[in-house]
Amino acid sequence: MIPRALIAEDEPLLAQSLKSALARAWPELQVIALAPNGIEALRLAETERPDVAFLDIRMPGLTGLEVAAELADRLNEGETVPRIVFVTAYDEYALKAFELAAVDYLLKPVNAERLAKAVERLKAQLAAPKEDLALLVSKLHQLMGAAPANAGAGPGAAALKTIRAGVGNTVRMIPVEAACYFQAADKYTSVVTRDAEVLIRTPLKELLAQLPQDRFRQIHRGTVVNMAEVAAAVRDDAGRISLRLRQRKETLPVSRVFAELFRQM
Repeated sequence: MIPRALIAEDEPLLAQSLKSALARAWPELQVIALAPNGIEALRLAETERPDVAFLDIRMPGLTGLEVAAELADRLNEGETVPRIVFVTAYDEYALKAFELAAVDYLLKPVNAERLAKAVERLKAQLAAPKEDLALLVSKLHQLMGAAPANAGAGPGAAALKTIRAGVGNTVRMIPVEAACYFQAADKYTSVVTRDAEVLIRTPLKELLAQLPQDRFRQIHRGTVVNMAEVAAAVRDDAGRISLRLRQRKETLPVSRVFAELFRQM
């Protein structure tokens, strides 16, 4: 069987460069598509089901980590899990996180010798029994838990106490503990309280870094929940978890990557 690969990279020259380098290092590999952003990468990964996905960490729409996590959410048990290689310009801290999670990576600019080693590992992995979904989720959980953007405000940091939200000609001052959850909404963040929903201009990733980590947890790519507002975690027949809230009627889906938080509830 001819191995098939997807390259997700928002810089066309870098995408073509990696494709050419792969043609030299792994002539048998068929690059089926070049995705210019994270959203297109997710669509192609889901529809084309490549054996290998080279995902740039920083892309418009979705990051490489978010593409991988969203893909893991959409796969069913027993379905083919692609081997994922992250392409990154990150610093040494982030590279250590990749190594600890046993996830392969390529550092920009891609070095021919390093690519050759990655190709050898990928060939060995594809020849071995297929990686299962649980293992992929475990690796992504380690990576996303180690990412600075997901760390939240630690015990010694000055955590956000009040959220300022413009509503018409009024600026509402919302105590952070009054938020039931936060949800990404394009370039904004929706702040959902017991009886209201307002938009703020702060992106969710930036807001998450300011929230007290003992109270607020990320449960999905675009959702952060106030743990004090969680009434119950419910698992469906497929094993997916959703949260019931104390003061809201809607339920919130939990990504597989963050489901470990609620295993004992």
